[in-house]
Amino acid sequence: MNILRYLPRPSRWAPAAGGSYAVKWAAMFIVIGLVAGAGSIVFHLLTQLGSHYLLDFLAGYRPPQPAGEEQIFGQTATSFSRWMLLILPAAGGLLSGLLVFKFAPEAAGHGEDGAIDAYHTKGGFIRGRVPIVKTFASVLTLTSGGSGGREGPIAQIGAGFGSFLGTKLGVSDRQRRIMLAAGMGAGVGSIFRSPMAGALFATEVLYRDTDMESEVLIPAVISSVVAYCVFCLAMGWGSLFSAPYLKFQNPVELGPYLVLAVVVVAAAALFVKAYYFVHYLFGQFSIPNFAKPALGGLCTGIIGFFLPQTLAFGYGYVQMVLNGAASITIPFLLLLAFGKLLTTSFSIGSGGSGGVFGPSIVIGGALGGAVGIIFDTLMPGVISSPAAFAIVGMAGFFTAVSKTPISTIIFVSEMTGSYYLLLPSLLVSAVAFMLSRRFTLYVKQPKNILASPAHAGDFFVDILQAIKVKDLMGQVRHVPVIPETMPFSEFKKFFSRTKQHYFPVVDHENRLTGIFSSTDIREVLFEEGVEPLVIMRDIAIPDIITTHPEEDLNAVLMKFTTKNLDSIPVVETNDPKTLLGMLRRREVIAYYNQQVNLRKRNGSRTAA
Repeated sequence: MNILRYLPRPSRWAPAAGGSYAVKWAAMFIVIGLVAGAGSIVFHLLTQLGSHYLLDFLAGYRPPQPAGEEQIFGQTATSFSRWMLLILPAAGGLLSGLLVFKFAPEAAGHGEDGAIDAYHTKGGFIRGRVPIVKTFASVLTLTSGGSGGREGPIAQIGAGFGSFLGTKLGVSDRQRRIMLAAGMGAGVGSIFRSPMAGALFATEVLYRDTDMESEVLIPAVISSVVAYCVFCLAMGWGSLFSAPYLKFQNPVELGPYLVLAVVVVAAAALFVKAYYFVHYLFGQFSIPNFAKPALGGLCTGIIGFFLPQTLAFGYGYVQMVLNGAASITIPFLLLLAFGKLLTTSFSIGSGGSGGVFGPSIVIGGALGGAVGIIFDTLMPGVISSPAAFAIVGMAGFFTAVSKTPISTIIFVSEMTGSYYLLLPSLLVSAVAFMLSRRFTLYVKQPKNILASPAHAGDFFVDILQAIKVKDLMGQVRHVPVIPETMPFSEFKKFFSRTKQHYFPVVDHENRLTGIFSSTDIREVLFEEGVEPLVIMRDIAIPDIITTHPEEDLNAVLMKFTTKNLDSIPVVETNDPKTLLGMLRRREVIAYYNQQVNLRKRNGSRTAA
């Protein structure tokens, strides 16, 4: 594999020489990885600190933790208080709203959409203050009980630094977009200890369809690996969750997994609708924007008063499902999933700051665990373990809401350290992807590369080169030809009756010898005494620019533009003297637009 083809061309700050160019670009992605990894450490420490002083010290709320995360701060002696949980999310939402809407309104909501939008519509540009504001606003939202994930903030931290570095280096928009995406993948891959998934996520999350940004992959891999190593050196190695040894070995089990796919898609549709309904509803309220996250936090607190397990991150409850804890029952899991769906919608949809991947993992794991327990009761001995359904449910649910099936499968495998459930994960994620094509949580995702403003014009040459002149033979016009011996006085009579602009000239054997336009005859028209002496061969230009049926439209269009022609003769492929007709530039452009629209419609039908 030649790495150079995956690295963007430097602008003014790196030479075009292969070795030096590759080394300098690799160095940039290493720097992005270092900063993203350091950002993950800072964000992780801040969330630990905030949770200790807000949830633990003030409310006595100590939710279980995933096996791969150790508490840095010891527990306080504060007794559990539901009433404090009722008001804490509102207070955190108020502080978060003040910070966001004062300094960086684009930091509201989940961070992935901001990075996706910057990639497609802003040339990869993110204001330098956005990652900083996003970090502290998310810490306030999440550590006060708001339901959200870490990946949104850390995605904007990594993406923001990649954009900042590209801007400072004066690279092109395309290069800055790649640096942004690499930073996003590095941040997400490090905070969840999933470097491979982080890199794939950066290429896949940019579109609703199965399109991927292949040019982002190698840079994102470099940055993600570095960020992962930096984070784990400080926070410890290993996966986020500890899962028992699980292995798929019974094809009959695929039936229950298909049922799980339908369940997670239905829940994903409900999640997306609830999230954007809350977002729309809060947009109608005539209150200051900074107060809306506080109101959303109050709604979250009310739910948390009755269902405390739906607040904050909730990863520990997924760990309990994987461990097969006796306290984990079907009603508990269903309440966890539905409650988490609502608290996330209120916390983030109201304008609070946080990600949606984390809550999706909890919701999907809870639903998967519930389905697994049901089938384990109905069909004892058929399914391997309810924990396996929890893992597969995580992958299926987030695939449905994000349209990232490949990276999500890898995410879940890396986060749980369980790689033996790839087959059911592939099946459930594929079915979930197909059944959920009409909705997505990331509304800034274009359907495909053709619909992306970042790639406007990229396919112009590709499409033109794929079309031959023979495909437009129905558009080639048969025009009257002019004998080269025709006197100019006779031509004047013909010219007065036609709207033709270009006139092919032929010899006595009807073979093409020249061409002229209505512009070329002006000198003769206004020159006295010349007309009787002139025949049309004298006016015709013998150096003819022609095309033939096997030539592609890219070459034809270049001929049009080189001489600023509006029409060009089409001749036989093996006989340039045999005229087939005239092809106009407007027909070429119209046919190109028709092909582009056709491909877009086909893409839309595929997406649907």
